[in-house]
Amino acid sequence: MKHDSVQKYYGETLQGSQDLQTNACCTPDAVPDYLKAVLGKIHDEVLARYYGCGLVAPGELEGARILDLGSGSGRDVFALSALVGEAGHVTGVDMTDAQLDVARAHIGYHAKAFGFAEPNVTFLKGYIEDLGALGLADESFDIIVSNCVINLAADKQAVLREAYRLLKPGGEMYFSDVYADRRVPDSLREDEVLYGECLSGALYWNDFENLARKAGFTDPRLVEDRPLTIENPEIEARVGPIRFSSATYRLFRVEGLEPACEDYGQTVTYKGTVAHAPDAFTLDKHHVMATGQSFPVCGNTWRMLAESRFARHFEFGGNWNAHAGIFKGRGRDSPFSVQGAESSRGSCC
Repeated sequence: MKHDSVQKYYGETLQGSQDLQTNACCTPDAVPDYLKAVLGKIHDEVLARYYGCGLVAPGELEGARILDLGSGSGRDVFALSALVGEAGHVTGVDMTDAQLDVARAHIGYHAKAFGFAEPNVTFLKGYIEDLGALGLADESFDIIVSNCVINLAADKQAVLREAYRLLKPGGEMYFSDVYADRRVPDSLREDEVLYGECLSGALYWNDFENLARKAGFTDPRLVEDRPLTIENPEIEARVGPIRFSSATYRLFRVEGLEPACEDYGQTVTYKGTVAHAPDAFTLDKHHVMATGQSFPVCGNTWRMLAESRFARHFEFGGNWNAHAGIFKGRGRDSPFSVQGAESSRGSCC
């Protein structure tokens, strides 16, 4: 699907979320109270032109430099600007003039709403596959976010490659998008409505994870996911057996992560000090760490926490002196039989 088709769909065809023909780009979330307070200050016109599919506020944002890929009318940029504070900065990139016009018209409004002396946001027009054309420097952002936009990109590998380049070491890409349970056929990718509705551009989830690894994000972490219900009989018939999910991933730029989760006997203990998370810290779907409790982790998880902005919120136990194989419950178990275990197969000789 060409850029001009997406620009037309989001700049002309859609005048508000009520014009969407499916719920793929506007799925509900359980919004924490602290975010409800922030979203309550967002201008109505910005909210009306919001087409995201999740929340992109990963925590520990004070003072951060954030890049929003496909920022649209600016809802997430403005919300994040409140969370990073006046010492931080949020840059939004979008290719659609109509969306950028809405965002730029309300920059001053939001600075005043959040009590800032000066705005701490910038909106740039450009393609998320070609961020180099915008003059954005290598390793210049702490966090990159995106909300239901990468599925619309023509070259998803280029998006991930550029994100890796722009992140500081220890930084992360934290984003929500739509994924398919199988590869979407080319015939559906040419359907402008299905593409614009965030369906036919969706990656098969396993292809996405492999693209992420190729870009340098060796260990993609799924934070949360939920099935999408299209609730449009005509479109459901067109997509056939393909099932779609909205999912949030986090990708850390940590050099030298291992391809699998390896066990070195390491632990982490969460101090309960991340804002708005006094009782537990959620790294991903498999790592919810209760405050004050020693939590066994693989080497990759240990490094993601130790080498990122979250390091000061944890105590780290263990070292790299002894390797005990694949971490149980993560990665692939050994294919070899365990000594003493019964086998249903006979010897080959």
